[in-house]
Amino acid sequence: MTETLAPDDAGIARAARLLAEGELVAFPTETVYGLGGDARSDRAVAGIYAAKGRPSFNPLIVHLPDLSAVEALATVGPNARALARAFWPGPLTLVLPLRDGAGLSPLVTAGLATVAVRIPAHPLARRLLQAFGGPVAAPSANPSGRVSPTRAGHVLEGLSGRIAAVLDGGPCAVGLESTIVAADPAPTLLRPGGVPVEAMEALLGQPFATGGDAHRPSAPGQLASHYAPEAGVRLNATAAEPGEVLVGFGPVKGALTLSDTGDLVEAAARLFDLLRQADRLAGPHGRIAFAPVPEAGLGLAINDRLRRAAAPRP
Repeated sequence: MTETLAPDDAGIARAARLLAEGELVAFPTETVYGLGGDARSDRAVAGIYAAKGRPSFNPLIVHLPDLSAVEALATVGPNARALARAFWPGPLTLVLPLRDGAGLSPLVTAGLATVAVRIPAHPLARRLLQAFGGPVAAPSANPSGRVSPTRAGHVLEGLSGRIAAVLDGGPCAVGLESTIVAADPAPTLLRPGGVPVEAMEALLGQPFATGGDAHRPSAPGQLASHYAPEAGVRLNATAAEPGEVLVGFGPVKGALTLSDTGDLVEAAARLFDLLRQADRLAGPHGRIAFAPVPEAGLGLAINDRLRRAAAPRP
């Protein structure tokens, strides 16, 4: 059975002990719930791939408590350091050159010479990382390719019985996975997410290129079909067609809505929960239609997730 742990000292201590024993523990971050395992343990990391049914060529993000812990594993260049100082702790993942002797399981990086690292802002995640005292590999805590979890109940829907425990910290505030960037020598956006690319471009004073390969990912979240509900998904809808559940945004009203006021922060926080709600309403033969969302700020990340949810299934 999968334990549900309270967000208190006893729950954190139990979660840290389980991680130290090579077990898997789901925990909240400000973005989504992560499925944590000791990033130094081949057994724990293999267990993450097995529990999720995740392809082994799809690398994982390593969660760490502070910049000194990052520097022990990876080389932090000037652009990466500037971004880290501005946006960490927070929903930003940096893909950095892996140091020799870093001690990570090679399964974490999927054989690449780089590692994806993040310092989460959620206070419960930070307390768990401090209590554990080591690097924690943690993709989203859901079956691979399915809708990411923003509540402990979402984790249990997909992974109950496959993992040791979930640390229940309530709903996630951001609701979208982290932005992923390769910063040096030239900044490249690998996945839009909780930090808008416009804010990073303003900080560095230069535009970001875009990169990523759906067939050979250099960072998590790049597979063409991802975040998928059971029902099919149609985008840029202004009205529901027969058999569809319309998810509205701003002036387009639906059975559910990302944000009545067109607030992108609210829409991002609600996206994955509403995908799950709409999936249940649509049933086995229905479809989900989403109203248009602007391609700016957090809208870039929202549309990225929606396009992957609507992509043909493998």
